[in-house]
Amino acid sequence: MMDTVLDKPLKTFIEVAEVWVPQGDRLVLDAGSYGELNDFAAVSGQESFGRGEGLPGKAWAEARPVVLKDFEGSYFKRTEAAKAAGLTSAVAVPVFAGDVLKAVLVVLCADDRNRTGAIEVWAEADGLLTLDDGYYGAARHFEWVSQHTQFPRGQGLPGGVWAAMTPMLFRDLGSGYRFIRAESAGEAGLTTGLGLPVPVPGKKTYVLTLLSARGTPIARRFEIWDARAAKVGAAKEAVLVDGICAREGPLWDDETERRVSVWQGAIGKVLGTGLPVLEDGTPGLSAGYGSMVGLPIYRGGELAHIVAWYC
Repeated sequence: MMDTVLDKPLKTFIEVAEVWVPQGDRLVLDAGSYGELNDFAAVSGQESFGRGEGLPGKAWAEARPVVLKDFEGSYFKRTEAAKAAGLTSAVAVPVFAGDVLKAVLVVLCADDRNRTGAIEVWAEADGLLTLDDGYYGAARHFEWVSQHTQFPRGQGLPGGVWAAMTPMLFRDLGSGYRFIRAESAGEAGLTTGLGLPVPVPGKKTYVLTLLSARGTPIARRFEIWDARAAKVGAAKEAVLVDGICAREGPLWDDETERRVSVWQGAIGKVLGTGLPVLEDGTPGLSAGYGSMVGLPIYRGGELAHIVAWYC
């Protein structure tokens, strides 16, 4: 694998990523990836959120992923700074280990006629997954189709994640027979789908899906790591079990198992802290990417998987 610097796309679907962690009775900023949005970064660094306050606090209080598609007149606390930065919508994903909140990942997006992709939250009701909410950019028809689609356990990307309770990658969304919305995905230019369970206290089932398009990708590289690997001595390990890159193609095969140990690189940092990790312009970031999000997924209170995406 060549470690060359990649040409960055003109636009990405996600503009900003943040990690908020509990400190006493508040959520404080642990890390942020803001690109060139320095003013919004400065405002964010001065903020904190109580339970139920702002977008991160709402995800904490309601113990569920929350989509906010319009900041104006909403509970979003940084509306003026977001407007000045061109940000228009956001999704907050709580990270729970059992009943304990570890962090809240917030991603923020901008909106224009050319920006296409999808961040979806699916919730179980009466034995089916239905769309709780989602942000689609310019993919209006795909949004309508999604609003009128339901998934039983094991069907499609959301249903597959629900059945396995593990992250999953789908390729070639527009032509893949396993992707139920293939025709409308193809029309919208969506190519790659990452689905992951969002464990929360209680019995509610939530699945988050990130659907990436070529022109405005959510990410240029996706990885799924199994963090349930056997311990070697006292050191935890994670094993790369699936991955894909727009430039490099598949990142693994049956003969080349990839492992990282605790504190080894960004994935090892997720292993060590149990928290989401953001890398932005860090020297040595895998394959020369500009930014990376590493998100831990817990099962039964124990770290089970790590999903990562790189831009």
